Amino acid sequence: MEDSDQLRYKMGIGLIPKIGPVLTKRLVAYCGSARGIFSEKRSALSKIPGIGEKLADYIISYRNLDVVDQEIEWIAKNGVEVLFYLDEDYPERLKQCEDAPVILYLKGHTRLNRNKVVSIVGTRNPTDYGRDLTRDLTESIASSYPDILIVSGLAYGIDICAHRSALRNNLDTAAILGHGLSFLYPSVHRETATQISRQGALITEFMHHEKPESVNFVKRNRIIAGLADATIVVESGEQGGALITADIANSYNRDVFAIPGKVTDKYSTGCNRLIKSNRAALMENLADLEYLMGWQKQDKMPDGYQKALFVDLDEGETLLTNLLKANTSLTIDQLALQGNMPVSRTSSILLNLEFKGLVKCLPGKVFKLV
Repeated sequence: MEDSDQLRYKMGIGLIPKIGPVLTKRLVAYCGSARGIFSEKRSALSKIPGIGEKLADYIISYRNLDVVDQEIEWIAKNGVEVLFYLDEDYPERLKQCEDAPVILYLKGHTRLNRNKVVSIVGTRNPTDYGRDLTRDLTESIASSYPDILIVSGLAYGIDICAHRSALRNNLDTAAILGHGLSFLYPSVHRETATQISRQGALITEFMHHEKPESVNFVKRNRIIAGLADATIVVESGEQGGALITADIANSYNRDVFAIPGKVTDKYSTGCNRLIKSNRAALMENLADLEYLMGWQKQDKMPDGYQKALFVDLDEGETLLTNLLKANTSLTIDQLALQGNMPVSRTSSILLNLEFKGLVKCLPGKVFKLV
């Protein structure tokens, strides 16, 4: 574990009232470090965009880190890893999400930064159809991509089915919790959670003493969406956490897939609406995921294949191509910002460049020239 004095400040900024992840990261950027926030003068803090005098008062008045010291002692005794959002091992995909947690607590051992990560979510009351699809899909994924990480929320239904199927097929799986690591909800999943801590990780943004609260489970959905290249919704009713996760994934410009069902099925309503409203791509099997994510093996190119030496590019394509020439790789958000254009237009241009064989999309919506 890193120096406890440094760690206590990193953990402590998350406890300051009314300061969420977005403002916390801004504070760190302006003050130079987590420690700097606690030593900065009130007048300087109040001038930071988004802070002002009232929030500066909260920051100045919050100097008691006894709770953090107790947490550091607890995690040391229980073998918990702590990741700060600027740490090298912090998930790169999640780091690209503005509201991602500043601190993550991990119980287990797994690589969160790997080539492929998929979240599988759904209703807490699945049908046999949903459970069978989850098991079949996970088995197919394991056969083709044994190094993939499966992410879900350890909830009843599709979530726990995805975790157990991943474990059964020797895949690493990450369970995102809506509470601290002293608790486990639902408790009936404790045995599976223990297995996950050995073959994956239990992950939370909450300190160990924080209890399961309904608002926490809504918050944890953004981690499920942000950790993955794609979110797959297997079954969902008209409302539920799976739909919230899908909407968050869309807001992060991540791919969303939904398994269709009969129009009369109660737990296919949400999936069908996601597809109908173009908020998710229709998915029937692994081949659909591979095709739309560009995961097909390209070891053998057609005879006579040769990348075009000269390609006609319009103004937008030329702009993005030049930006990528000047950088090893850029995310779609960085391209949109540097190109001074909406993300939707940037996405459309990048798709055209992919069709022309000039640009390649990497995990986490990162793009580079071919």
